[in-house]
Amino acid sequence: MRALTQAFLFFGYLFLALTVGAFVWRAGLGAGAGAAGAIATMGLLVAVHAAITGRADKAALRNEIEQVREAHRLLADAMESTQGALTELAQAIESGAVTSTEALSGEVRMLETLIQQMSETLEQRAAQPAPTNPYEARHREQSNVLLATIHEALAENRVDLYLQPVVSLPQRRTIFYESFTRLRAADDRVMMPAEYLSVAEGEGLVPAIDNLLLFRCAQIVRRLARQDRKVGVFCNVALSSLGDETFFPQFLDFLSENRDLNQALIFELGQATFDARGAVEARNMAKLADLGFRFSIDKVQTLDLDFADLQRSDVKFMKVAADLLIEQLLDLDGASALPSLRDISAADFAGLTRRYGIELIAEKCESERQIVDILELDVSMGQGHLFGEPRAIKEAVLAETDPPADFIRSTLRSADHRRRMG
Repeated sequence: MRALTQAFLFFGYLFLALTVGAFVWRAGLGAGAGAAGAIATMGLLVAVHAAITGRADKAALRNEIEQVREAHRLLADAMESTQGALTELAQAIESGAVTSTEALSGEVRMLETLIQQMSETLEQRAAQPAPTNPYEARHREQSNVLLATIHEALAENRVDLYLQPVVSLPQRRTIFYESFTRLRAADDRVMMPAEYLSVAEGEGLVPAIDNLLLFRCAQIVRRLARQDRKVGVFCNVALSSLGDETFFPQFLDFLSENRDLNQALIFELGQATFDARGAVEARNMAKLADLGFRFSIDKVQTLDLDFADLQRSDVKFMKVAADLLIEQLLDLDGASALPSLRDISAADFAGLTRRYGIELIAEKCESERQIVDILELDVSMGQGHLFGEPRAIKEAVLAETDPPADFIRSTLRSADHRRRMG
């Protein structure tokens, strides 16, 4: 567009210069004087244009520098605010923590009892003859070691809860937190989900891990609600947990007794998990929605979604990676933002999701450049290391949020039953 404007201006200047040259020639001063007048006029117009353009470019540069300074100031304020909010959150949670050594020892003993059933499976696996294939033998040995580490972490309650802020844009005020679980090995090394999930899924232990996360999120939100702290927590839930015939009824009973948490506790599923849900999982999601609880989807791979289906399933939030939003909405090269909705422009996408009752959240925000583009798309919330990394809740707080013995015992029994039947 700018190049087209420059071309129009050039031809305009040329027309004016030729007009002046024609007037000079018709005044009887000769063709040479006319040509000189045209050239002088053209030079004058070009000089004036360059001066005006230079001044405008300098003003634009100053404005961009000021915007960068303002962004840095906002970032510094946001980081300070986020750090203070996380510290305040931890202090608020810790203020009511249980410190009784006897109670804590009782919880540990109960969790140790819960895992004894799983030890039998470990012994059975160890007693099986080693495969003749060296690769399979090594793979089985590594799997058994990792499985034993997972069991030990569950037995000794080394399941940590991490919280990461979700902020409003452009104010960068913390309005939600997302929760994550991390297992710790015997040497206190933090195990990331990618390290143990493949083995945990094969052994049916994912519901046990998810259940600890769900229960602790609910307990923390309930305690904060008692202190009149209005904060929401996104809590990831696996498809197997929604379809677990032992866990889900108990968890539904717990939420029924604490339905005042329905505006503070938000259950989150990946897009692939949401799409793969069956009749049982959909029915259980509807039961949670009947209690007023909301859902969120993350790990979105495409923006061309069935928004009506999301609305029917009570999905109220959608987390999309900042890079994916920019790629599929801004870096289009003239293409339509949504193939199924060709009349929707990039700037209208956030408005489209809101019409279906879904608030868009830009996750994995890593740079200020991304935020400039995200604000252009009218996205009102963001999450990522730019606003704060996940921070662990202290052990004293986790001790209080341990689930009741029957809650975990039934989950692990269910996992053992599924493994034996499978």
